Amino acid sequence: MILPIVAYGSPVLRKVSKDIENEYLQLDKLIADMWETMYASNGVGLAAPQVNRDVRLFVVDSEQIFKNMEDDELGKYPDEPGFKEVFINAHIKNLDGEEWSYNEGCLSIPKIREDVFRPELVTMQYLNEKYEPFEKTFSGITARIIQHEYDHLQGKLFIDYIKPLKRKLLQRKLGDITKGKIKVDYKMMFAK
Repeated sequence: MILPIVAYGSPVLRKVSKDIENEYLQLDKLIADMWETMYASNGVGLAAPQVNRDVRLFVVDSEQIFKNMEDDELGKYPDEPGFKEVFINAHIKNLDGEEWSYNEGCLSIPKIREDVFRPELVTMQYLNEKYEPFEKTFSGITARIIQHEYDHLQGKLFIDYIKPLKRKLLQRKLGDITKGKIKVDYKMMFAK
């Protein structure tokens, strides 16, 4: 089932998410719905707070980015051809490498994109959908998507990384998103 994406301004996007316990009801269905929602929205990552759940869960499919790249862009990123995974109770163990800029967007903040600097490597400790534990280091675009989605679990948004003046210039657009004055081709839920 395709779930509505929570829009900027909703309190759930600013909450620190809770760990998921083993007995979390219908976790498999939530994960399946998140995949379906992400693909229907043309996303490459989706965190539970974006579908109005304050739990430590996100999905990532960076393969989507490489499928849509021009030939001259292919081969420039160390994580090609991408990575697809469910992250439950994820926690960052380490950030490393040089920070690099990439133009990010967010399904919860539609039609706004900004350059954001993030470290090139992230080491994550997490459980997959089978509750198998992993500790892995990710690089390139995959690392960036993971950091972006992880931020959602921490109550942070990509716009928190941009300079104050640029953020001030975005206030009207952000206000319009909060009020639902935006058209997108996916279902959204706006703050009341």
